[in-house]
Amino acid sequence: MKVECVQEKLQKILSQAEKISGKHLNLPVLSCILLEAKKGQLAIRSTNLDLGFESCLPAKIDEEGVLAVPSVLLSSFVSNLQGEKNVKLKGDANTLSVITSKNRTVIKCLPPEDFPTIPEVPKEHSFEVNVGDFVKGLKAVWYSSSISSVKPELSSVYIYPEDGMVVFAATDSFRLAEKRVKTKTSDFERLLIPFKNIPEIIRILEGERDMVEVRVSKNQIAFVFGGTYLTSRVIDGTFPDYRQIIPKEFKTEAVLLKEDLARSLKMATIFSDNFNQVSMSIAPSEKKFELTTKNNTLGENTTALDAALSGEGAEANFNYRYVADCLQSIDTDSVSLSFAGPSRPVVIRGVGDRSFTYLVMPMNR
Repeated sequence: MKVECVQEKLQKILSQAEKISGKHLNLPVLSCILLEAKKGQLAIRSTNLDLGFESCLPAKIDEEGVLAVPSVLLSSFVSNLQGEKNVKLKGDANTLSVITSKNRTVIKCLPPEDFPTIPEVPKEHSFEVNVGDFVKGLKAVWYSSSISSVKPELSSVYIYPEDGMVVFAATDSFRLAEKRVKTKTSDFERLLIPFKNIPEIIRILEGERDMVEVRVSKNQIAFVFGGTYLTSRVIDGTFPDYRQIIPKEFKTEAVLLKEDLARSLKMATIFSDNFNQVSMSIAPSEKKFELTTKNNTLGENTTALDAALSGEGAEANFNYRYVADCLQSIDTDSVSLSFAGPSRPVVIRGVGDRSFTYLVMPMNR
């Protein structure tokens, strides 16, 4: 292999590929990045068997070839080549030489034939969506997934098409988040993306603009954009029918500024107990909405909030972290908290925005 390419572009792709490369004692080549020089471009691939990444950059190819290079070593070295415009890569079966005007290093390689094939997802079931909207959909719900692997369908983000929308949902059985984003077309089967893959998908998509092509098959989902191809394994399971647990009628509602609620919940962290419990007390007839936290060792705190209240009086205890988590997903200045009654969940939404719905179950007293 003999290749010359732009250092800045090489560094960007290597940094993306490196974080997806895996650590596998039985398959050491997973800790490598596969470099393939062919037809005027350098293809860079990495995988951890859950995620697969491939991106190409223009390059001057004097000699084609394929090498499996330790990812952290190569990425770290190239990222430290300050002030270098171009980088030359020269390799044989066992080593890769990285050459610049001021540096020359030799990195030992692994056999490239051991590198796994990245799954190719056909275009048969695909749709296009704005990258920013898709990332927003993932970010709006993924934190509600279960971190336990006992029920894989809960340790995932559920994605499905409905009425010209792509719907994202996640739950750990204590809270539920749903986000809807518009798309041009959406012809695909319902799918579950593993929770642990979501941060990397967000990280790679987040820096992109315009549209991303999303391809879906029985076992994989793929994202195609700007010369980059990213795949993720999907879970074979059935997501619970969560619609039936979202209340349709409410007895009490509070509307207040998101910033005020966030500030009061942050204060609650100071006096909360081991269960992160915060008590909400609403008395519309007295125009009173209070949040109380108690700690037998430290003391207690009660915060009164300015809010527009309607309906019956209500009292309930919640995990304050669960309530606070959803505020990042609400774009409006004001939020509504709708209570369906004792031992029923509270539904939180942005005022005037039905694209995001968040549900939290109350805690036992």
